[in-house]
Amino acid sequence: MRDLRDPGWIIAKGFLFLLLGVTAAGLLVFERPELKTIVLLAIAVWSFCRFYYFGFYVLERYVDPEYRFSGMGSMLRYVFLRWRRQKEEKI
Repeated sequence: MRDLRDPGWIIAKGFLFLLLGVTAAGLLVFERPELKTIVLLAIAVWSFCRFYYFGFYVLERYVDPEYRFSGMGSMLRYVFLRWRRQKEEKI
């Protein structure tokens, strides 16, 4: 599959993700309209956003500026292999 390069389609894709997230969150809140559900959902969304920021900004800027991650799988593989390497060096 080719990389998406058209700015119009990139923006459309972003707004489709937004629509999907708002729809999913709305359905969850509609199913269980409780303050607890809303708060837990907000915390989950905020936490995942911070994790994404960590993976694509913090790691690339402060941990290894030479490495470029191609996705969350790439980032998780990098962190796991780095952790394993450090663990082996201590032995």
